Amino acid sequence: MVVREALKMLGLHFIFIELAEIEIMENISVGKSALLKIELRKSGLELLDDKNAILIESIKDSIIELIYKTDNIFKIDYIQYLCEKFRLEYKYLADLFITVQRIKIDQFILNLKIERIKELIIYEKLTIIEIAEKLDFDNVTDLYSKFQKSTGLTPYDFKMLRIKRRNIIEGKAYLIKNLNN
Repeated sequence: MVVREALKMLGLHFIFIELAEIEIMENISVGKSALLKIELRKSGLELLDDKNAILIESIKDSIIELIYKTDNIFKIDYIQYLCEKFRLEYKYLADLFITVQRIKIDQFILNLKIERIKELIIYEKLTIIEIAEKLDFDNVTDLYSKFQKSTGLTPYDFKMLRIKRRNIIEGKAYLIKNLNN
């Protein structure tokens, strides 16, 4: 709704609006583009009009979807998947990604996997073995070493820390409740 209103206010006509993409029928002047950016920013939205920025966001979205929304039944070669999906050479993707994001694609993927491991540990729905399989680690040892290198904790230590914090918070909540009675 915010996007439609901003486009109407600027007298711009659009062909379609999807979740994160619009196609505008006319060429936008620099002035109108700047005004559109300002209007969208007021609502916490960002206008990406740079083709490289759009490609990087699409790459990131694809990686996030693979890590968060799929159950990996088979091994995924993330790089090959991205190259095929965007029909671009790996060197181009890698160079562009590191230039724009200031991080290698492999490290971005690993960082997302580590965050996903934390979530899965917190929600306690899967074992470490199942998490390693789901997130396409070679084995549990590989998951442990990468998790520990990234966080300074083993997955078990992370889980125990979360339990300890939860108990402290629940204890404080109980104490506050009793003090109020």
